Amino acid sequence: MKLVTYLHPETSAARIGALTADLSEVVDLANSAKALGRASDALTSMLALIEADEAGLTLAKAALEHGTRAENSFLRLPLASLKLLAPVPRPTQMRDFLSFERHVQGCRTTRFKHRTKGMPDAQQQWEAYVAAGGLKLAPVWYEQPIYYKGNRMSVIGHEQDVHWPHYSNLLDYELEFGILIGRGGKNISRENARQHIFGFSIFNDISARDAQARESDGQLGPCKGKDFDTGNVIGPWLVTADELPDPYNLVLTARVNGEEWSRGHSGEMAHRFEDMIAHVSQDETLYPGEFFGSGTVPGGCGLELDRWLQRGDVIELEVQGLGVLRNRIV
Repeated sequence: MKLVTYLHPETSAARIGALTADLSEVVDLANSAKALGRASDALTSMLALIEADEAGLTLAKAALEHGTRAENSFLRLPLASLKLLAPVPRPTQMRDFLSFERHVQGCRTTRFKHRTKGMPDAQQQWEAYVAAGGLKLAPVWYEQPIYYKGNRMSVIGHEQDVHWPHYSNLLDYELEFGILIGRGGKNISRENARQHIFGFSIFNDISARDAQARESDGQLGPCKGKDFDTGNVIGPWLVTADELPDPYNLVLTARVNGEEWSRGHSGEMAHRFEDMIAHVSQDETLYPGEFFGSGTVPGGCGLELDRWLQRGDVIELEVQGLGVLRNRIV
């Protein structure tokens, strides 16, 4: 299923729904289940549905089937008429990982070449930097998944505006996707980790690069480089795990104002979601509704490309099997 959280056009209340097969309509899951005589609190929010585990999914599938077939049009709404929120508007927790080696190397390359631009020996400095292992990540990166905790209160969804933080002059997108934890647990083995994934969604980790660069010298963070309202974008919907049998064979694309800027592949993830779950859950309980970001694919941000967003730009992130996430910078 492709699940959404949307604002009802008449009441403005947040409700959850599932897309019909042609992606043109949304079945209101609570109303459809009620029409079946199976009203349930599990369909009052996406987090409630996730917490209900397999029983919730079974009920949601029955509601989707009924709503798709039913002649009662009040069970379905045109997708184009709805304002979508993030699938889980306030995730239980947010972690974003650094899983693509070439992304880090690309960022380091841009930064180094900016520092040496115009110097007569710039090429020699670059060659010496590479020879000295400047593009090699710290050993710990190869040994375990590395992540930071994001601001779960600043999450927005598809077609919602991203507000440029006043203290930044360099705003950037990051082309990612991620998982929502379904079944919680502690000390989860890598072999069992996949059954703890409820579903997948696209993630745009908006970053204030100048603030992030300044804070990095403090050896703790990121801070205001990531933490500002509307800085975490998830959507357009949540694709349940059964619809994506191989998340490590996906093409990811970013477009700005219709022009392709980035293209990457999930197969380059050095640490996969199963590794993340096993690592994070060591002596720490994971809870339903937690979000794990994949990290940025190689070439998946303006910093790597040395191309920068402007106010008014429209960013589209497309991930194979997960749809298109679109937002405007204001």
